[in-house]
Amino acid sequence: MTAFDANGAKGGAVGIRKRSVNLRGHATSVSLEEAFWTSLKRLAVSRGVSVAALITEIDGRRRGNLSSAIRVFVLEALTG
Repeated sequence: MTAFDANGAKGGAVGIRKRSVNLRGHATSVSLEEAFWTSLKRLAVSRGVSVAALITEIDGRRRGNLSSAIRVFVLEALTG
């Protein structure tokens, strides 16, 4: 399924974005919707850490898929 923005372009605000992240010296890719990337960046700034550092923290506590763990973390942080 391909997401389109309001102008019909692929990968709009609801589209999935894949980004490379370095976790403890290991490069990995994470796929998240743009809204989650934006919220994750804001949470990292509010905590005074990099996005990579915050993802490393999430990675250390997760069970299962990293992208899902990040989504849950963001939702809990915003609603908690």
